[in-house]
Amino acid sequence: MKILMVCLGNICRSPLAHGIMEHEARKAGLDWEVDSAGTSHWHVGEAPDRRSTAIAKQYGLDISGQCCRQISVSDFDEYDRIYVMDKSNYTDVLSLARNQHDREKVYLLLGDKAVPDPYYDNSLFEPVFRMIEAGCKKIIEEELQKSARRD
Repeated sequence: MKILMVCLGNICRSPLAHGIMEHEARKAGLDWEVDSAGTSHWHVGEAPDRRSTAIAKQYGLDISGQCCRQISVSDFDEYDRIYVMDKSNYTDVLSLARNQHDREKVYLLLGDKAVPDPYYDNSLFEPVFRMIEAGCKKIIEEELQKSARRD
């Protein structure tokens, strides 16, 4: 499966989601490809926010090699699922969709709950990490259950 994680700037939440999902999928023995992008162009070419890099490192993940990019229409062709962090990201990504097939690939990472943007509040990086980690684990668990039912 190919997964794209999306937030506004691709420097805080989606790089964490990218790193966490890669790590958790690998731990579960899944051969998933994960990437991340932002709905805005503000940070294209930049590394993740130092605070995201620090919290990831605290939990044994290295996201420092990621590079910010903006989501594009071609991502609907490249990825099986696109997970967004909040309803604003959801609306922005859906505005790029060309058809119903594209729209069906877009999901909120935490179901109907938003992952808050920690950019303006340093104290949010830890809870955001935990929320994203829980969301990624739930997605993997659901996929493993689906796979077991098919077998």
